[in-house]
Amino acid sequence: MSSSQMSRGECGTEPGLRAHADPRARRRGVPAPARTWAVAASAALLATALAGCGSDSEQEPSAGSPAEFKGRGPITLATGKDTTRTVQGQLDRWNKAHPDEKVTLVELPESADQQRQQFIQNAQTRSDAYTVLNLDPIWVAEFAANQWVDQLPADKFPLDKMLPAVVKTGQYFNKQYAIPYNTNAGLLFYREDLLDQAGAKPPTTWKEMKETCAKVAELPEGKGVDCYAGQFDKYEGLTVNFSEAVASAGGTVVDARGKATVDTPAAKQGLRFLAEGFKDGTFPKESSTFQEEDGRRAFQSGKLVFHRQWPYQWALAGAKDGSSKVAGKFGVAPLPGLDGPGTSSLGGYDLAVSKFAKNKATALDFIKFFSNEANARTNLKVSSAAPPYTDLYDDPELRRQFPYLDTLKTSLTNATPRPAVVPYGDATAAIQESAAAALNGSKSVDAALAEMQRNLSAALAEK
Repeated sequence: MSSSQMSRGECGTEPGLRAHADPRARRRGVPAPARTWAVAASAALLATALAGCGSDSEQEPSAGSPAEFKGRGPITLATGKDTTRTVQGQLDRWNKAHPDEKVTLVELPESADQQRQQFIQNAQTRSDAYTVLNLDPIWVAEFAANQWVDQLPADKFPLDKMLPAVVKTGQYFNKQYAIPYNTNAGLLFYREDLLDQAGAKPPTTWKEMKETCAKVAELPEGKGVDCYAGQFDKYEGLTVNFSEAVASAGGTVVDARGKATVDTPAAKQGLRFLAEGFKDGTFPKESSTFQEEDGRRAFQSGKLVFHRQWPYQWALAGAKDGSSKVAGKFGVAPLPGLDGPGTSSLGGYDLAVSKFAKNKATALDFIKFFSNEANARTNLKVSSAAPPYTDLYDDPELRRQFPYLDTLKTSLTNATPRPAVVPYGDATAAIQESAAAALNGSKSVDAALAEMQRNLSAALAEK
């Protein structure tokens, strides 16, 4: 599943970022309006573009008011693979209290790209198989523009109690199409025990991180422990990690006017950090295929000094049931950057109602339950999922249990969003293709970014 805030004036979307049509939709005969995507977890692709409202040249979706939610009975919740193993327990509580309106869990693949594909296939066939959709926030613009999800009555939800940037992720043209279930920001998990033995502190820069790894490698306990990994497989996670690297070097992937800005000195420094990481051994070779769970397993097995990961790793890596070799031995810090602390992306999940679903009155009530503050508190306690509710970050009890909450709040506050534009599918594909080529060495950093600039510009220019 990014927001540095909202230095965008009153709108949530940058001027010049239009809800473009996806050219692939025309090739496949998919009806307008447009269809492209935005995926999970989690990147700084558009340094300041959240879905909130459009530029003067944008066309507002024709559905101008919240849908009428009628019908009660069984529904489904379609969501990515529940790696936290907590969702079914919440559904059981709902189902016990609502025996005639039971919710069935439809668990989609772990890969965000595959999740989005299945969501779109369901929408294109106008199927009622999915009722409530648990979407990556960056998909909201596309799904709203295509009228695949209903506009929600914002006044029925406690949005004023949530982080404003997180609420914005569920908006399109300043209208609420999705309700935050949880949020996310990237964090640096580190082996506190090894850093202590090396006399080092959590790094704030990439250079410091490499120097610390060199110190750890000299320790007997550091033998066979690799330095750093993120999400480097050729999927949405690579877009996230590339965009974070660019933002952490002071650059943007797309500027405030909606123009691609990856062929710049800052972007080169960001991609060079990633490419050289594989070349000089800072990143283990096998991490070129890492998605979230691959890296988590490596970190929990004691194979990494540092790992870029979402907050959910805290609970799993800290488990004292023997499943984690690093329980009690790790800490959490902000991501490092070029000259100081880096910049994360805003991730998470937002809940929406399928336009084609039945029993929408039940769906609306279920979203109220599933996204409430009590469940957010439980999710934090059980799975260390980042809550959307502001007050939970300052709760004394929670801060004692999760000492990284202040770090997470800071990371969320300073995060940058991915682009809330409809042609996100082509944009993220352009980023992944060129970034992967630089990481595997088939293209130089300069050549990869020049190619990315051309392809990203073409994607953003499509109408």
